[in-house]
Amino acid sequence: MKRKSKCDDCMNYILDDETDYYICLVDFDQDEMERFLTFANDDCPYYRFLDDYALAKKQ
Repeated sequence: MKRKSKCDDCMNYILDDETDYYICLVDFDQDEMERFLTFANDDCPYYRFLDDYALAKKQ
């Protein structure tokens, strides 16, 4: 069974207009990147839920 990433609904995961690829804005260090790529860390410490309603309230 394939694990589902939470990146799809994270505020730090955005579409880069120049490359037309989704990228993460968080700069991982080498150890964090290794854990992330091997799914050793199921919960990303930088995950922030993309809540459009909360963003609209601040405008």
